[in-house]
Amino acid sequence: MDTEEPKVYVAVGNDLQDGYRTLDWTLRKWKPQSISIVILHVTYNISIKDFVYTPFGKLPATSLSDEKLEILKKYEQGKTDNLLSKYMGFCGKVKAEILKVEKSDEPVHKLILDLVSRLTITKLVMGLSFMKPSAGKSRTAVSGSYFVHHHIPDYCELFIICGGKLVSLKGENDEGVMEDDQGVKFVKMRERVNFGNLWTKMFPGNGRNPNPLSICSRGPDADSRYSQGTWENCVREIEIYFQHLSSLNLDEASNSEDGDEILQTLAIEPNAAEQIDSNMSVAERTEFMKSKINEAREMIRLKKKETKDDAERCAKTKWAICLCNSRADQLESLTKEDVASHMEIQRDLDSLKEQSCEVIRDVEESKNRLSSLIELQSELSNKLQLSTMAKGHAEAQLEKAVIARAEMVKDIEELRRQRDVLHRRIEFCKEKDAIGMVIRSSELSCGFREYAAEDIKLATEDFSERFRLKCAGDWTNVYRGRLNHASVAIKMLNNGLSEEDFQAKVSFLTDVRHPHLVAVMGCCSELKCIVFEYMPNGNLRDKLFTSPRNYKNCSRARALRWPDRIRIAHEVCLGLSFLHSTEPRPIVHGSLTPSSILLDRNLVAKISGLGLNTRDQLNVRSDIRAFGTLLLHLLTGRNWAGLVEEAMALDQTTLMQVLDGKAGTWPLELADELAGIALKCLSADQDANRDLRIAGVMKELDEVRKKADGLADKRESEVVTDRCANKEDSNDVPSVFICPIFQEVMKNPHVAADGFSYELEAMEEWLVMGHDTSPMTNLRLKHKYLTPNHTLRSLIQEWHNKQSSVHS
Repeated sequence: MDTEEPKVYVAVGNDLQDGYRTLDWTLRKWKPQSISIVILHVTYNISIKDFVYTPFGKLPATSLSDEKLEILKKYEQGKTDNLLSKYMGFCGKVKAEILKVEKSDEPVHKLILDLVSRLTITKLVMGLSFMKPSAGKSRTAVSGSYFVHHHIPDYCELFIICGGKLVSLKGENDEGVMEDDQGVKFVKMRERVNFGNLWTKMFPGNGRNPNPLSICSRGPDADSRYSQGTWENCVREIEIYFQHLSSLNLDEASNSEDGDEILQTLAIEPNAAEQIDSNMSVAERTEFMKSKINEAREMIRLKKKETKDDAERCAKTKWAICLCNSRADQLESLTKEDVASHMEIQRDLDSLKEQSCEVIRDVEESKNRLSSLIELQSELSNKLQLSTMAKGHAEAQLEKAVIARAEMVKDIEELRRQRDVLHRRIEFCKEKDAIGMVIRSSELSCGFREYAAEDIKLATEDFSERFRLKCAGDWTNVYRGRLNHASVAIKMLNNGLSEEDFQAKVSFLTDVRHPHLVAVMGCCSELKCIVFEYMPNGNLRDKLFTSPRNYKNCSRARALRWPDRIRIAHEVCLGLSFLHSTEPRPIVHGSLTPSSILLDRNLVAKISGLGLNTRDQLNVRSDIRAFGTLLLHLLTGRNWAGLVEEAMALDQTTLMQVLDGKAGTWPLELADELAGIALKCLSADQDANRDLRIAGVMKELDEVRKKADGLADKRESEVVTDRCANKEDSNDVPSVFICPIFQEVMKNPHVAADGFSYELEAMEEWLVMGHDTSPMTNLRLKHKYLTPNHTLRSLIQEWHNKQSSVHS
């Protein structure tokens, strides 16, 4: 694990060159080692007690306004940030950081000691300029350095740097004199500095008597004793004076230049002690020290004089400031009077301007009224001309419309003739399709095959719930799948069914073939399932009994109209008639309900759920009664409990009142006949002696269907006639606006994978029911994502707006 780099705290001041020398000494000192440098700097906040330096000289902070004082603070802060950025750049690649110490009322040397104790600093390099004064108060760099040196904890190494040279060192070396890299010797002061100790080091005597007085105790004569007394007095005087210097209050010491000179007197040249020891006598030594003391006193006297001069200059400056303030007050009062008179004149001028503006606005309004009247007159004349032209154009259009109507009548007669031809072709095609369906059914019976379990599982994705079909909202045991590229319905039978019964049921269903019976495609004996043809439109129950607002729960292409319902009844009757006409005994369905009637893609009805039992004539009537119930469902579109009993109690007139409105406008005659057939079928099992067969019901339904087809064709031609007659004024719905599934104008068209646009609700229903093919092409969809068709939607909206404007 990597060890943390040791931190060296370097205290630098505002002297850039001295700071550079201090940092350079630090980098050279620990050059072989990997260290982290922390640059210490004291920031001074200007307070009202301080003095500030201005172009007028040194002034008290109280003489400046708050705004100017704030500008001065920002200036000092910017200068400090610039200085620290230069220090950081000088460190180069060595990791460095800045630690700002805010100056408070306490002296700098005490802040340094608190910081050492709080951060547990082990290495501290302090430049002498760091202790120099930076605010209004006086600071002594030497005295502060001595104070820090005496009181710093033992675990911290202190290095005091002056001019890039080591002045005082406190470290692990216990010798009294240390050398820097240039060979200059310095005094090491580990204990509290005592001038007597310093004197002993400068004038070494007898090792047995380290007292400096022992130097003078060797002479036997009176002069020696006198010299000894004089020497003791000098030493005592020097000791007292040094203690007095050491105990001076650091806040009242002299300026930083003073401290530098005194500190430089303490630096000892490498051979200074030897010269004193060898060349000077005791008297010369005493004289030498006295001269030094006199020089110090003279220096102190000069500094005191300078301080007194500064105080006098400060008093004169304050007096000048007071004069300036009084003059400024006078000027301010005069300025206020001028401003007041100027504002009064400005108000008078503004009132005159407002009056002139009002006059101008009145003139403009009069001009605008006149121009509007002129425009109104011209507009009325233009409208009169346009109305005259429109009247003539309308008369011409009316003549054209009369001529066009006559031509349309001729076209209608031609269309009717073509319709009759088309109907004959349709009947021919239907007969041909019926014959082809019978042929295909016979081919299917011949092509009936046995499927392997793997094929069935692959077709249904191992009977996934996604392929499971619903009936009336409930899940069934029928799954949708694809076999041989065709959609099929796979019905799972009861697992408890024996193999013999299963084969008998398959054989029976294979032998029964009819266009209106669901065809069997194959089976799987292993899984006990039968494969039927797939009916895309689901069962009749979902078509009849599902609310239009709940289309998402059923497969719905479009609502069943009354012609479709009559046709479905006729097709179911055909299939039931085929079952009852089998030999040697009729086949009874036994559970004929709307759920067992399935619808293919063209809404052709086919009967499903065929059983194996053959029944006698009495049981055949149950199918007839069930068919009557089915007719009531087709008429009313309802499935309430007691429908049959209520219908039996009502007459046909009352029954007409509950016809299903979703089927459109029922022809009352046809609805009456269909209701009569239903009631006749419901009473089939009430009279045992009455011979009611499905063949008789079939004949009546044939007549009803012929009438229904005729009425449907007639209404279609009337619709075509109306459209042609109103062709000039009508806007037919474009075919692209109609949903292929709902057959209604789309509200929210979306594009499917087949490229066609559908109503979102209709296509979601189609996909939810498990369809994976296109409703238009019957091809498998590449994906099931639906994309909004914003262009088509905007076109439909424009068409709606146009229709609304035409009708209004």
